[in-house]
Amino acid sequence: MSPTLEQSILVMGDRSQKRVLELSHDLHRNPEIAWEEHESAARVAAELDDAGFTVESDYVGLSTAFRAHRGSGPLHVALCAEYDALPGLGHACGHNVIAAISTGAALALGPFVDDLGITLSVFGTPAEEGGGGKIEMLDRGAFAGVHAAAMVHPGPVDVARAEPYAVSHSHIAFDGKAAHAAAYPDRGINAADAFTIAQVAIGLLRQQLPSDVRVHGMMTRGGEAPNAIPQRTEGRWYVRAQTLSQLEELEPRIHRCFAAGALATGCELTFEPESKPYSEFRNDERMLSAYRQRAEQLGRQFSTGADSLMNRASTDMGNVSQVIPAIHPYIGIDSLPAVNHQLEFAAAAASPAADRATMQGALALALTVMDVASDDSARRRLIDHVQD
Repeated sequence: MSPTLEQSILVMGDRSQKRVLELSHDLHRNPEIAWEEHESAARVAAELDDAGFTVESDYVGLSTAFRAHRGSGPLHVALCAEYDALPGLGHACGHNVIAAISTGAALALGPFVDDLGITLSVFGTPAEEGGGGKIEMLDRGAFAGVHAAAMVHPGPVDVARAEPYAVSHSHIAFDGKAAHAAAYPDRGINAADAFTIAQVAIGLLRQQLPSDVRVHGMMTRGGEAPNAIPQRTEGRWYVRAQTLSQLEELEPRIHRCFAAGALATGCELTFEPESKPYSEFRNDERMLSAYRQRAEQLGRQFSTGADSLMNRASTDMGNVSQVIPAIHPYIGIDSLPAVNHQLEFAAAAASPAADRATMQGALALALTVMDVASDDSARRRLIDHVQD
């Protein structure tokens, strides 16, 4: 590991600060939800193109995915850039920061990929918020030939280890029959009642579920008019468990709660997955140790307290980690008492503290890649695809 190379990467990272933070703020001002991130993907890809990366748009047939790559070394490292926002909440999960960190790390490393003997890719990965973009990319071969993958996610505090729940995302619909709610209620079949029965059943079921299981959702359509028996209701529902295998065991019990609503009211139930399930995460211990050391050298402090639970949030990066050595640490943006998926967190994602976290995260990620690429045993382990 060359001190000169390390210093050169740090200098390049510092030189890129203005453009990296402008990228973060541009994404923040123009949030786009899952599968609709056309401007966001183009903005991130353009930044990498300007820095000498070769960009492939519409990657693996997905219009808001891309791959930007530089170098041709035998060790292939991928940095993942998320940029989708939440409906109605903007960047309340801080994906603008994620995209900027991965881009910043790539800009710092770009001129030195030949010195490191690596192929460096940045994958623009759409639809993390419930759409399973990385799973779709995996299935289409986007990560073929990649030896290691990494990204850094914002939260209220720094947490090194990702321990997300496995999760399924489902769309629920009940179809009944409309009728005048006062004159002919007996001629209707109430789809809102079906949803109510299902939610009550789920509420009662929670007492019998393991304490670390999460079941939650919302109704997105409740009917047509207050004086009409609701003909159609719809909702989105998530089930979270420690592992995919536990999730598979639990889901039929949740399905039966919705089936109970249909049976009791006479409605027709439609239950459809919105994406393939997200997996639990498999941390690559050596890469994670390298990241933690580098982050601490840059002044980051890791938390283990009650505010550090963002590392339990589900992510489609978990599916990547099952087939490729990966890390997904969290970096704090000093948002407390605001936490992820609150409007106040969205505001914090463009704050001076978030900007500081963006640059420190980018440098820590870049130096982690340098450390892995500069260590012969680490290189061989990853190229041979051996996971801890």
